[in-house]
Amino acid sequence: MSDIAPTRPVPVTTEPPLVRALLIGLAVAFVALFLFAPLVTVFAEALAEGGRGVIAALSLPDARAAIAMTLTIAAIAVPLNAVFGIAAAWAIAKFDFRGKAVLITLIDLPFSVSPVVAGLTLVLLFGANSALGAWLMANDIRIVFALPGIVLATLFVTFPFVARELIPVMIEQGRAEEEAALTLGAPGWRIFLTVTLPNTRWALLYGVLLSNARAMGEFGAVAVVSGKIRGETATMPTMVEMFYNEYLSVAAFSLAAVLALLALLTLLLKSLLEWRHADLLAATRRH
Repeated sequence: MSDIAPTRPVPVTTEPPLVRALLIGLAVAFVALFLFAPLVTVFAEALAEGGRGVIAALSLPDARAAIAMTLTIAAIAVPLNAVFGIAAAWAIAKFDFRGKAVLITLIDLPFSVSPVVAGLTLVLLFGANSALGAWLMANDIRIVFALPGIVLATLFVTFPFVARELIPVMIEQGRAEEEAALTLGAPGWRIFLTVTLPNTRWALLYGVLLSNARAMGEFGAVAVVSGKIRGETATMPTMVEMFYNEYLSVAAFSLAAVLALLALLTLLLKSLLEWRHADLLAATRRH
């Protein structure tokens, strides 16, 4: 038997219990004040006239058109962002080329540029006062104040999410498995579909969820590009503002509650994916 006594684990922090309790209390109070309180307010205002009031508000033609527009934009923008994110992450993680740092910087650009500025740029580029916009109008092609412009604005503000989730995962995995498959004679697309993509599926789903949440909740860029035309280009966030400005508070908060429920659903799916990914990673390490 060894005479060496077992060592006690060294605590990570040395703060006294009172300080730790104070920090935890401040964090909980901040979350309750700035997260849960607004959510409770949104649902309380939406249900101010009961469930029938919510159903009546969501049955308004403008509300139904805004919901359909938002879902349509997300259905177009999210798959395109997934394709771009996979391609960009694959190029950055698996290949060495000049300009890689520039490409990474450009991917992060929407995080540093205001969405309103992005929307204004699209208006200046495709609007009637530009040469390109005049040509588009002459050929009866509508970009600004129409669905294509809204999709472009949404693509700009959401395209970093998928790429940013995939890049670190692909870099950590390295190139060994792809090189092994290549030496066995597998073609490029087969390597991608059977090796690269399955290894990144959880990060891909996580990035798609984040991109979808941002696409449905985007306001700034969409408000500038769409023109907020009722029944045509108004999305759920812009319609919430329009209802609220017209003192239709139940309709405004009902649409806001739908957006909040979609956000909570996204958060739940994100947590389930993280839990599932953690379990699979632990099982892989055990074997």
